[in-house]
Amino acid sequence: MSERPELPHTVRSAPLNRPIVLGPSTQEFLDLAELPIDVSQYPGTFYSEVGGREVFAKITKAFYASVAEDTDFRAMYPEKDLHPAQVRLQLFLEQYWGGPTTYSEHRGHPRLRMRHGNFPVNSHYRDVWLAHMNKAIDQSGLSPLHAETLRDYFERAAHSLQNTSD
Repeated sequence: MSERPELPHTVRSAPLNRPIVLGPSTQEFLDLAELPIDVSQYPGTFYSEVGGREVFAKITKAFYASVAEDTDFRAMYPEKDLHPAQVRLQLFLEQYWGGPTTYSEHRGHPRLRMRHGNFPVNSHYRDVWLAHMNKAIDQSGLSPLHAETLRDYFERAAHSLQNTSD
């Protein structure tokens, strides 16, 4: 049996002994976003209603493809490869909307404000982020009700993450 390589991230103890994982995502974590998920295991959830993993992967891939084309906004993302950020967002959204809890099991509590605290988010960047997300939602093929539910959530979340005045 081979030894596991040292993980390229930092784990700190958090309240209630839940891990807070900072730094790059491991390949093991990234691979989890590719595993098939049976949406019937999540009955009555928004996650199941919209089609589960496939839909959230589609939205996050479209979002990061749009971000990659925006030179100014792309500079907000320190990683050369946007795929790890895409996976983190995908797994977070799956969990938030009632799907697998993979995100928290591997990265700890989402703590969105803490994780975004190092990035200056003013109203301009908030609105640019929302425009990219709305474009991705437009490309998702969701029903109008489901699309509007996502837009409402993202609008509130984006406003809550604004941490810099204009």
